[in-house]
Amino acid sequence: MALDIRTDRRPSLPRTLWHSTVGKKTVMAVSGLVMLLYLVVHMLGNLKIFFGPGEFDHYAHWLRTVGAPFMHQEWTLWVVRVVLVAAVVAHAVSAYQLSRRDIRARPDAYVHKKPRASYATRTMRWGGIILGLFLVWHLLDLTTGTVHPGGFQPGHPYQNVVDTFSTWYGNVIYLVAMLALGLHVRHGFWSAAQTLGVGSRRRDRALKTTADLLALVLTVGFVAVPLAVMTGVVS
Repeated sequence: MALDIRTDRRPSLPRTLWHSTVGKKTVMAVSGLVMLLYLVVHMLGNLKIFFGPGEFDHYAHWLRTVGAPFMHQEWTLWVVRVVLVAAVVAHAVSAYQLSRRDIRARPDAYVHKKPRASYATRTMRWGGIILGLFLVWHLLDLTTGTVHPGGFQPGHPYQNVVDTFSTWYGNVIYLVAMLALGLHVRHGFWSAAQTLGVGSRRRDRALKTTADLLALVLTVGFVAVPLAVMTGVVS
C-alpha cells in the first residue's frame, strides 16, 4: 500500500512579508532610518575637523577603541560596519525590486501627463545610484587610500581629508553626492514615516518640516568640511 506523504509547506512569515510590497517598503523604511542615524552621528564627527588635527585624529582613533577593554581593537567599529552594509544592501535590493514591480505594473510611460511628484521624488532612483557610487569612491579614498590623491597617511585622517578636498574633482564628487543625499533624506524620511504608520493628516506638516530640516542640516553639515578646506579655514 502506497503511503501518501504530502509536503504542502506554507512559506514562512518573514518570506511572505519580504515578497509583499508592504514588506519591501518596511525593509526600505527601517534600513533607511538606520542609515539616517549613522549619517547624523557621522556628520557630527566630521565637524570635529574645525577643532584642529589633534582633536580630529584623536576622534578617529577613539572610534577604533570604542567598547574597550570588553571589545577588542576595532571590534565595535566592525559591528557598526556590518550593520551598515546590511542596511545598505537591504535598502538597495528592496528599492530595486519595488522599482521593477512598479514598472511592470505601469508599462506605458505617462507621455502626455504632467508629473505631479516633487523633484526629490522623481530623482530618488538616480539619487540612490549617485550615493551608491559615491560610497564606493569615499571608502576607496579615505578608508583604504586606493584612489586617494597624493600620499595616503594611515592614522592621520585630518591630513587625508585636507588632501582630498584640495583637489577640484574631490570637491565636485562630494558636493554633488551631498546634494543628492539631501534630496534623498527629504523624501525618504517622510516616506518612511508613512510606511511605518507614523504619518497622518494631522502630523503631515510636522513630518514634512522635520524631513526638510534633517535634509538641510545634513547637507550643510557635510558640505561645510570641503568648503572650509577650499576657503582655507581648514588647512
